[in-house]
Amino acid sequence: KNVLEKTPPELSSDIVEKGIVLSGGTALLQNLDKHITHYTGVPTHIADDPLLCVVKGLGRTLDNLDVFNRSMIKR
Repeated sequence: KNVLEKTPPELSSDIVEKGIVLSGGTALLQNLDKHITHYTGVPTHIADDPLLCVVKGLGRTLDNLDVFNRSMIKR
Protein backbone atom coordinates (compact mmCIF):
# COMPACT_ATOMS: atom_id res chain seq x y z
CA LYS A 1 0.00 0.00 0.00
CA ASN A 2 2.89 2.31 0.82
CA VAL A 3 4.35 1.86 -2.68
CA LEU A 4 1.02 2.74 -4.30
CA GLU A 5 0.83 5.92 -2.23
CA LYS A 6 4.26 6.97 -3.54
CA THR A 7 3.49 6.10 -7.18
CA PRO A 8 2.80 9.02 -9.55
CA PRO A 9 -0.96 9.50 -10.13
CA GLU A 10 -0.80 8.70 -13.85
CA LEU A 11 0.68 5.28 -13.05
CA SER A 12 -1.31 4.50 -9.92
CA SER A 13 -4.60 5.11 -11.74
CA ASP A 14 -3.63 2.43 -14.29
CA ILE A 15 -2.70 0.04 -11.50
CA VAL A 16 -5.96 0.61 -9.63
CA GLU A 17 -7.97 0.27 -12.85
CA LYS A 18 -6.20 -2.78 -14.32
CA GLY A 19 -4.96 -4.41 -11.14
CA ILE A 20 -1.67 -5.88 -10.01
CA VAL A 21 -0.20 -8.84 -11.90
CA LEU A 22 2.09 -11.17 -9.97
CA SER A 23 4.89 -12.99 -11.76
CA GLY A 24 7.78 -15.23 -10.76
CA GLY A 25 7.89 -18.01 -8.23
CA THR A 26 6.53 -15.84 -5.43
CA ALA A 27 3.29 -15.48 -7.40
CA LEU A 28 2.69 -19.16 -6.71
CA LEU A 29 2.54 -18.72 -2.94
CA GLN A 30 -0.87 -19.85 -1.80
CA ASN A 31 -3.39 -16.99 -1.49
CA LEU A 32 -0.79 -14.24 -2.00
CA ASP A 33 -3.01 -12.60 -4.61
CA LYS A 34 -5.94 -12.58 -2.18
CA HIS A 35 -3.83 -11.08 0.61
CA ILE A 36 -2.52 -8.30 -1.64
CA THR A 37 -6.05 -7.51 -2.83
CA HIS A 38 -7.26 -7.44 0.79
CA TYR A 39 -4.51 -5.11 2.04
CA THR A 40 -4.35 -2.78 -0.97
CA GLY A 41 -7.92 -2.82 -2.21
CA VAL A 42 -6.52 -3.38 -5.72
CA PRO A 43 -7.51 -6.47 -7.73
CA THR A 44 -4.49 -8.78 -7.94
CA HIS A 45 -4.01 -11.54 -10.49
CA ILE A 46 -1.42 -14.22 -11.14
CA ALA A 47 0.12 -13.99 -14.62
CA ASP A 48 -0.40 -16.83 -17.05
CA ASP A 49 2.75 -18.94 -16.76
CA PRO A 50 4.21 -16.81 -13.94
CA LEU A 51 7.56 -18.59 -13.96
CA LEU A 52 8.31 -17.74 -17.59
CA CYS A 53 6.16 -14.73 -18.54
CA VAL A 54 8.87 -12.13 -17.90
CA VAL A 55 11.52 -13.89 -19.94
CA LYS A 56 8.99 -14.51 -22.73
CA GLY A 57 8.14 -10.80 -22.75
CA LEU A 58 11.82 -9.90 -22.89
CA GLY A 59 12.23 -12.28 -25.82
CA ARG A 60 9.38 -10.58 -27.68
CA THR A 61 10.91 -7.20 -26.97
CA LEU A 62 14.29 -8.28 -28.31
CA ASP A 63 12.66 -9.82 -31.39
CA ASN A 64 10.94 -6.49 -32.08
CA LEU A 65 13.60 -4.11 -30.82
CA ASP A 66 13.22 -1.79 -33.82
CA VAL A 67 9.58 -1.17 -32.88
CA PHE A 68 10.35 -0.67 -29.19
CA ASN A 69 13.30 1.63 -29.88
CA ARG A 70 10.94 4.16 -31.46
CA SER A 71 8.87 4.35 -28.28
CA MET A 72 11.70 4.32 -25.73
CA ILE A 73 12.76 7.42 -23.88
CA LYS A 74 16.43 8.07 -24.41
CA ARG A 75 18.57 10.00 -21.93
